[in-house]
Amino acid sequence: MASSSQNPLQNFHDFLPLMAGKLGGDGLIGELCNGFNLLVDGEKGVITFESLKRNSALLGLQDLTDDDLRCMLKEGDFDGDGALSQMEFCVLMFRLSPELMEASWSVFQEAIEQELKDGY
Repeated sequence: MASSSQNPLQNFHDFLPLMAGKLGGDGLIGELCNGFNLLVDGEKGVITFESLKRNSALLGLQDLTDDDLRCMLKEGDFDGDGALSQMEFCVLMFRLSPELMEASWSVFQEAIEQELKDGY
């Protein structure tokens, strides 16, 4: 069983870049929405601690402790309501994907460089 002193995502395999390459941007967002729908509390429309705990086995996370699950929620909870909206979930998934973040940063840098060249 994972302990709260370990990184709960230490065995996380970053499949998002592969999915993005195969599905394209719209397809990837669709799959992230499907993932959100697997974990969402149907009555509240957000991912709560309870819904994450109840459905974590669907993602192979059944061995995570309650503290690990709370840390995951806290990591993505930008508005501080203790739950993840669909947008917060998608942003968290991108943040957990170092390869996608690196690719996004490269595209951003190239756009800035081009803008500077065009501006002068």
